[in-house]
Amino acid sequence: MPSPSFADRRPFEQRSLVVGAVAGALCLVGVILNPGQFYYAYLLAFVFWLGITLGSLGLLMIQHLSGGAWGFVIRRQLEAATRLLPLMAVLVLPVFVGMRTLYPWARDAEVIVQSKRIYLNVPFFVVRTFIYFAVWIALARLLNRWSLEQDERGEEPAGHRMRALSGGGLLLYIVTMTFASIDWIMSLEPHWFSTIFSVIIIGGQGLSALAVAIIVLAALANEKPLAEVAAPVRFHDLGNLLLAFLMLWAYFSFSQFLIIWSGNLPEEIPWYVHRTQSSWQWISIALVIFHFAVPFLLLLSRATKRVSRTLVKVAAGILVMRMVELFWIIAPERPDGFHLHWLWLDLVAPIAIGGVWISLFVRALGNRALLPRYGDEGAYAVHAHVVTDH
Repeated sequence: MPSPSFADRRPFEQRSLVVGAVAGALCLVGVILNPGQFYYAYLLAFVFWLGITLGSLGLLMIQHLSGGAWGFVIRRQLEAATRLLPLMAVLVLPVFVGMRTLYPWARDAEVIVQSKRIYLNVPFFVVRTFIYFAVWIALARLLNRWSLEQDERGEEPAGHRMRALSGGGLLLYIVTMTFASIDWIMSLEPHWFSTIFSVIIIGGQGLSALAVAIIVLAALANEKPLAEVAAPVRFHDLGNLLLAFLMLWAYFSFSQFLIIWSGNLPEEIPWYVHRTQSSWQWISIALVIFHFAVPFLLLLSRATKRVSRTLVKVAAGILVMRMVELFWIIAPERPDGFHLHWLWLDLVAPIAIGGVWISLFVRALGNRALLPRYGDEGAYAVHAHVVTDH
């Protein structure tokens, strides 16, 4: 993202919206020409941007529970992202329209075992989706409302309420996202299952949200009052947290592969067979190298984490590889196969949703001060003039 003054952010909002609208028009062409390829591309884009939105909600609740200056400098960004959950609730509607294209169990009940039919059916799928968004939107609205109240009336009792809600809210987020990952992604191949899959998705959401938060913080580092607290030590803290989420994602991803490989069960191994043969094996290798090995080695360096420009490059690379991983998970499940000449849809669909998402995110971020008045660990003054670097 560029770093325009927030007093002059309107042109950037408009450009993002225009880019999203143009990409959306191209998506409509894709719907007409090949709806089968389009719906898979759209699911990829929806899951990616929802991951950033929900990851922001998870990080926000973690920050309220743990405190710390790392969350103080990005709290407004996280709150602005969570206020886009109603937008994502609207954007899930095309998934409903394309259900029979996306999910084998929705067009032919015979493709799943009898015990799964109670869960995998269209009406229950839609009801569950509404429940997920109702929970997420309620959590986001309460946290945003109480955060504004905290700015106006002081640290307590709003701070206590946010901490109390975040404890149960974090559990609700994990439970609902566990079922949502099964519904939207795992059920693309209804015979396959993994007990670690949802943890990989949730960890990836936190990784994506943190990468976006770092990029936005660096873009606005010269904006007051954020410039007074966006010191190298804060980027160092966020870089450490990015490294932690990267290791978490890698640990659970490798654990899932190791368990399925060692078990060698016929109902589990086809999922990996599809993704480690022919041209898909190169994407698998790229994920190991560029989603883990390279950023892991870079984030071990103290210099990388304390120089915002360098850290932004690492965060942007991770964000790109997050999209590649979701493509690697979703694309092989297309019933008519993946065709290279339709790859443009997998690029255009994320831009369409992303243009709208970024435009509304910048607007939401500009509606409040870039820093909260109080931090969870005490009365942080917005106009602090000294930030110790130790």
